[in-house]
Formats: sequence, structure tokens, C-alpha cells
Amino acid sequence: MPPSLKLPDPVANLAATRAGNQVSLTWTMPKKNTDKLLLKGNVAVRVCRKEGAGAACAAAGAELSLPPGAEGSFTETLPAALASGEPRPLRYFVELRNRNGRSAGLSNAAQVLAGQAPAPVEGLTAEVRKSGVVLRWMALGGAAPESSQAIRLHRKLLTPPAAKPQQGLLAPPPEPVERTLLVEAGSGAGRALDQDIRFGQAYEYRAQRVARIPVDGQALELTGELSAPVRVEALDVFPPAVPAGLAAVATAESAGGQGATQNAIDLSWQPGAEADLAGYAVYRREGDSAWQRISPARPLTPPAFHDDQVQPGHTYRYAVSAIDRGGHESARSAETEETVPNP
Repeated sequence: MPPSLKLPDPVANLAATRAGNQVSLTWTMPKKNTDKLLLKGNVAVRVCRKEGAGAACAAAGAELSLPPGAEGSFTETLPAALASGEPRPLRYFVELRNRNGRSAGLSNAAQVLAGQAPAPVEGLTAEVRKSGVVLRWMALGGAAPESSQAIRLHRKLLTPPAAKPQQGLLAPPPEPVERTLLVEAGSGAGRALDQDIRFGQAYEYRAQRVARIPVDGQALELTGELSAPVRVEALDVFPPAVPAGLAAVATAESAGGQGATQNAIDLSWQPGAEADLAGYAVYRREGDSAWQRISPARPLTPPAFHDDQVQPGHTYRYAVSAIDRGGHESARSAETEETVPNP
């Protein structure tokens, strides 16, 4: 058999991303050569790029040396000529060479867009609300209005995952460490709401502008530089919603023995919908006297209360508050009143 040329297999999974004027490449080094024999020792890696169909593959940066099977990476700042002008395709390749400088060919092409990148996002802020994290940034002025570009928000979970995640059918799924939120062009007006948060966690947010450019019948993205990060700790310091629909009805029940009756007032209201709702507290007063809590110290679970500590001919005013598992109590509801009839 002819001697092996010991040519490394070409890379087949080269990927490229651009953020601002930084281009990052990732790939996996092969473990074998074109003769299906295991590679031994480090392999020389040449990174190059092409602008235009017939252009030569110009070197990008110094040559690398990586072991077989390693995860390769490369980052470069685009030259001024490629970081300016109209958007246009720019293809990257890696070429693996043997000790004699020979290769089995270029890798697959990983394409980005050359040209002027969108302006970086400035003034990013994050504020925790009961409905989620509100993110704001400075609107883009000048010749490129905000409505022409989308905003991509990158969120990173800073809180380490629990050593023993919750088990069972009702346990929430594990939260992803990283996720993105895309605010479509013209819809954000410098503002977005991340509703998919969990209280008790800490997050980091970064933002970048995204322009979609049609190239050869498909839309490619040209992304701006990532903003400076902002961090928030999602502490639940927000009380539940104020209960609504409070109603009171006077009742009289037979108490037994010589026709005695027991007077009472039954209260009911609409149940709350918060997931962390612990229950309710009931307050009562007569006239303009101070409110007094008449329900037990432990929050009521059902949205109802039976007040049997009332007197005939008296008028009572009632209000209800909601309490969450963290002990935060809402404001009192709109009050209602009821009069216990005389015998």
C-alpha cells in the first residue's frame, strides 16, 4: 500500500458569530487522518476568510496548534475595511495541515456579515417588579431609528442551581442558565419585560441591537456589540393583590334551648390567583373606630369567614387583606358593612 500522507480530516462543524466588530469561531478537531488512522501530536490550524466568491482565503491571525479531538476557538477584531461599509457576506474557514504543511482541504464555510455593525445599546437598566424584570435602554436616534432594528437581550442565571432539585410531578423544571429574549423592531420602544423569572434568583442581563439583512434570498443577522452587564436580585418584596368582591350577609341560626338564636355575619370574597398566596386576614370595626383583626393569627385558606361575635342591632364594617408565604400583606380591600337585625 502507498505510504500515508497523514493528512488530518477536514473540520466539518465550523461555526461563526459576530458581535460588534468581534468575530468568534468554534469547531471540533478531528481525531483521525484521511486514512482513518489516529492522529498523533498537535495539529497546525490556519484560520482564513473570504470576501466574495472568487477571492483567495486570506489568513486571519496567527497559526494555531491544537491536539486531536480538542474544542477549537478563535476570535479576531475585524480590520477597518471589513468593519465598515454596506453589509456583505464574509466566510470563514479553518485548514488543518500536517507536518509537511499539506492539508486535505478547507473546512465547511461559516458565514457572517461584514460591514458597519449596529450601534451598541447604552443605558441598560433592570428593575424588579411583581410582574417580572423591567429592562430599559436608551432609544437610538439619528439616521438609524430604533424601529429598524430588533433588540436581543441575553440573560444569565447567577444563582447556582440547587444541589438537590425538587422532585415530584408538581416540581418546577430546572431553570436554564442562559436564555435570550428578542424584542422585535419597533415593538419595544426602549423597554421590555422579562416575565419568566423566579423570585429568589439573581440574574445578569446584556443587550445588543440586531439588524436583519437579506442576502441571496435569506435573512442574515448583523449584530451590534454587547452592552455592559446589569445585575439584579429578584427578591419577592411585593404583597399579593388586594382581595375583591367582599360581601357580607347577616344570618340567624337556632342555638337550641327555648328557641334561642345565634346571630352571625357570613363573609365571602373572590379568591386570589397568586401562586405564593398563603391566605387572608379579616378586619372589622364599628362606625369610625379602629380596625381590629378578628380572624386567627394564621391566614385563612378559604375566601370566606363566619363572624359569630356580633350583637343584634349593631352595624359592622369589614375589610379583607391577602398574605403571601413570605408574610407580605396587601392593603385592605374595599370595605362592606352589614347590620345584625334585632329579634
